[in-house]
Amino acid sequence: MDSGNHSTVTEFILAGLTERAELQLPLFLLFLGIYVVTVVGNLGMITLIGLSSPLHTPMYYFLSSLSFIDLCQSTVITPKMLVNFVTEKNIISYPECITQLYFFLIFAIAECHMLAAMAYDRYVAICNPLLYNVIMSNHICFWLMVGVSVLGVIGSTIHTGFMLRLFFCKTKVVNHYFCDLFPLLELSCSSIYINELLVLVLSAFNILTPALTILASYIFILSSILRIRSTEGRSKAFSTCSSHISAVAVFFGSAAFMYLQPSSVSSMDQGKVSSVFYTIIVPMLNPLIYSVRNKDVKFALKKILHSRKCS
Repeated sequence: MDSGNHSTVTEFILAGLTERAELQLPLFLLFLGIYVVTVVGNLGMITLIGLSSPLHTPMYYFLSSLSFIDLCQSTVITPKMLVNFVTEKNIISYPECITQLYFFLIFAIAECHMLAAMAYDRYVAICNPLLYNVIMSNHICFWLMVGVSVLGVIGSTIHTGFMLRLFFCKTKVVNHYFCDLFPLLELSCSSIYINELLVLVLSAFNILTPALTILASYIFILSSILRIRSTEGRSKAFSTCSSHISAVAVFFGSAAFMYLQPSSVSSMDQGKVSSVFYTIIVPMLNPLIYSVRNKDVKFALKKILHSRKCS
């Protein structure tokens, strides 16, 4: 479509979660508290794993990387969201909006594949324990991390590149609390057929492929656990995986609801609710899930706190 027929959009207005004035302050305080817990929890997990030598294993290497991804993703979204609760109009410039979209997609896609890498790590640990140190060597872990990062950058670059080709000539109000794909596509006066097709294809790859990898890993894990004769052994194996399963269920469930359906049939109001889970709630819950339910993490924390008291 000819760009000369349309005025150039220089800024958008983020509608936020709700327009009800009486909810603005309570929601601001709620999400500010969530963000503080997210930052402290994920930075604490990264620091704890870095300082505690017993946690220098592939499992915690991946967990530290997941905490970094969660911290970055939350920081890309939440501060701008908080502004929306205390200002009459939350204005975001076009370059800022595209930048937010780009980095959000990098970390969202990376988290999908990171959870798959962690499932593979658990599969090797339980199904091939004698070969674990060989299969999950530092070299393999490094290249898995590189792969996760590359997939995030490639997916985000494709989505953002095709977003840049669109012209926006409708209302400037983005019906969301951040610049996401579907809310921006709704404002376009260009053809969005290719963009919607890319969303479905790349979302299927970046959500379904890791999800199927995780499912396959846990089918083999469950089969191995059921062959363990001792009740204590089965309980220990289940507890090793329970934290990861909890994180996977919340993240993939909410992400699939938002992206694995055409925008024409998705409700943006419902989309906002599901988005809150994988952009704000999950980054807060992950360090809590992995610390509260993990004996090694709790032991390492107690050891560090005890050594600080003694010193």
